[in-house]
Amino acid sequence: MKPSKASGFFKPFKNLDALLEDKDIKLKPAAPPTTKEEMPGQQLDARQEQDLFKAAMTGVEKISRSNCPFACPPDFKTPAPEPNPESEAVQELKNLVRNGDGFVVSLTPEYIEGSDNMVNPAIAQRLHRGDFSIQDHVDLHGLSVEAARETFDKFFQTSIAAGKNAVLVIHGRGLSSPGKPVLKSKVYQWLTTSPWRKWVVAFTSARMCDGGAGATYVLFRQRPLAKRYRKMPKKA
Repeated sequence: MKPSKASGFFKPFKNLDALLEDKDIKLKPAAPPTTKEEMPGQQLDARQEQDLFKAAMTGVEKISRSNCPFACPPDFKTPAPEPNPESEAVQELKNLVRNGDGFVVSLTPEYIEGSDNMVNPAIAQRLHRGDFSIQDHVDLHGLSVEAARETFDKFFQTSIAAGKNAVLVIHGRGLSSPGKPVLKSKVYQWLTTSPWRKWVVAFTSARMCDGGAGATYVLFRQRPLAKRYRKMPKKA
């Protein structure tokens, strides 16, 4: 069939009806709908998937983590148990009893401290904190009061003559004494009332690493204090 003459406009579907009536163009019939059984890649239900997985894993053995040639990733590690406040408190108490960890001497009734009126109270705090280097020490354990006083006087005389700044006097806590600790009370008395007080800037109980309440730090002057300034407050 010949197309009609052009009329100035392009009309590609003008003779479409005539072509269909003459059956010059045959249309292909539509394909019938595919049923569920005929669909490729059909999804399996959960039971079938489980059976397939079991079949695929036949003969597979679990590898022990103890025989791993490499470190397991952090995600596979057993999570750490949550901290138990009660168990932590018990552990801290054990450390306190066994090693003295966490024991603050200055917060106990056994703590002693003293300084004269001319000294800033912060000096005594620094002395107890360990800011001054301890240059010598004397141990009065097991001595009678008379022998302890003689040893104490000789030690102070030698230390002052040598220009020592800070020393440690070990006297014990006196826990076996029926009343107040004998040597500890005597050392406190000698530091506050004897002629040695004019050489003492301050004194405090020692830290746990140096004997705690069973020892006393003493900070010396370079020159003795004049008599009118020798009043030392007693603070125990």
